[in-house]
Amino acid sequence: MAEQLHKVIVIGAGVIGLTTALKIQEKGGYAVTIVAEVFPTDPKTVKYTSLWAGAHHVSHADGDPVQLKIDQETFYTMWKLSEPGGAAEKCFLRVDQTEYYGSKSLLPDPLSWMPNFRYVDEASIPKVLDAAYGVNFKTLTIDTPVYCNYLLSRFLAAGGQIARGSVQHIDQIVEGGASLFNGATIPQPPDVVIVCAGLGARFLGGIEDKDCYPLRGQTLMVRAPWIRFGRTHSTREGLWTYIIPRRSGDVIVGGTKLTDDWYPSPRPETAEDILRRGFALCPELAPPEVRAEREPTIDDVRPIIISHGVGLRPARKGGIRLDVRWIENKGKKVPIVSNYGGQGFQSSWGTASIAAELMENALREV
Repeated sequence: MAEQLHKVIVIGAGVIGLTTALKIQEKGGYAVTIVAEVFPTDPKTVKYTSLWAGAHHVSHADGDPVQLKIDQETFYTMWKLSEPGGAAEKCFLRVDQTEYYGSKSLLPDPLSWMPNFRYVDEASIPKVLDAAYGVNFKTLTIDTPVYCNYLLSRFLAAGGQIARGSVQHIDQIVEGGASLFNGATIPQPPDVVIVCAGLGARFLGGIEDKDCYPLRGQTLMVRAPWIRFGRTHSTREGLWTYIIPRRSGDVIVGGTKLTDDWYPSPRPETAEDILRRGFALCPELAPPEVRAEREPTIDDVRPIIISHGVGLRPARKGGIRLDVRWIENKGKKVPIVSNYGGQGFQSSWGTASIAAELMENALREV
C-alpha cells in the first residue's frame, strides 16, 4: 500500500519559501508543492526580492536569544553546505569579514561566536571612516541567484512540486490546493498551508498583515574578481555601506535601508552616493593595475560597474511572524503556518525549522 503523505502547500518561492519547502519535503511523509507567481529561474523583477540580495551572513540578532538561535542554525547549515567539494560549494564564498561601527557596542560583541572572531586594532581603522571600533571574523557570502536555483533543484529532486499562480485569497488554496494552477479538474485541498509570501503577506486576502512593509535596498554590481574579502561600515547616522564579493568575481556594493519606500527602480543620485561610500570603504575596488601605478580615484571604478539593482526587503513591525492559525474547509480544520517578515537568507534555515515544527504540532491536533 502506498504511503499516505500529508499534502503541504507553501505559498512563495523566495529564499524563505524554498528553504521551508525543502526542509519539509526532505523529512519524508509529506508531499510539498510550492505555489508562487515568480520563481528563481525567472528574469529579475522587483516582485522577487531574493535575487537582488547581496548577500552575506552577518547576524543582526543583537542580543535577542531567539533570533540568535535562528541565525546560528542558518549559519552552521550554510557553512556545512559551503565546504570545499560539497554539493553547494559554488553557491558560496568563504571570506574574512570586517565590520566597522560608528559607535561602541556592548561587550562581548554580539558577533563574537563567529569563526576566528577578533577585535580590530583601532590604529588600523581607516581615518576616513570615522569608526569607533571594528571586528573581524570568517563568514560566507551567497551568490543569491545560484543559491536560490540550487534550493529549487534540490527540492524538485527530492520529489517536491511547483505550480505557478497568483493567489488572491488564502481560501483559494485551502479549498482547491495546487489544482487551481496545475490544470487538474478536481480540487486537491491541502492538509496544511505555509505562508512564506514575504511582502505579499500584506496583500494576500485572508492574511492582509498590515505590519508588513518594504525596506528598500539599492545596490550596484561591479566586476572585481580580485576582491576576496567583505567589509561593512555602519555609521552613527544610520548609513550602511557594504562590500560583498561573490565566488563569480562580481561584487555587490551597497546600500540603503529605506523604510516604507516602494520605488522599484534605481535612483541615480542614490547610485552615486553608494559608489562614493563604497569606494571610501574599499578603494581596492579600483583595478590592481591602476593601483600599482598611482593613487586610485572613484572614476577608476565606473568602467567596471555592471548593473544597478533595487530590492524591496519584506520587513515587518514586531519582527518575524512564526505562528499557526486555523481555517475551516468543509468541516475540516486546516492549519495556516506563517513564516515571513524575518531576516531573509541569514535566518532562512532557522525559521524553516521552526515552521516545520509548528506544522507537525498542528497536524497532531487535526
